[in-house]
Amino acid sequence: MTILALLATALLFGGMVLYSFGFAAFLFAALPADVAGPTIRRAFPHFYLFVIVTAIIAAGLVWQADPFSAALLAFIAVSTIPTRQLLMPAINTATDTGAKTRFKWLHGASVLITLLHIGLSGWVLTRFVTLS
Repeated sequence: MTILALLATALLFGGMVLYSFGFAAFLFAALPADVAGPTIRRAFPHFYLFVIVTAIIAAGLVWQADPFSAALLAFIAVSTIPTRQLLMPAINTATDTGAKTRFKWLHGASVLITLLHIGLSGWVLTRFVTLS
């Protein structure tokens, strides 16, 4: 069970890092902005769903071995829900209405949340090493 928890957490961490620093950056480098923007907008709901589901699975798998890590992973899952359901649509509305300052603040908040999630999942990964 612990190995499955480790793999699920590594998938969560790696998936968030790849999406945030690889996929998004690649789209804007490889495609014109008028194509990259709508493409990434369509991808974000799936990204957030991936984070929610993977964090829940990882939390469930690690619960017995390390309740603190499970709580961190559950926090990632729960805090991603309003990010997906509220923050993302607000970012899209700011983009659609040309509210550049609002977009910058909202987008900055989403970046900080994602960085927090990456950091927390990385911390959980280090706990696998230190608790072994």
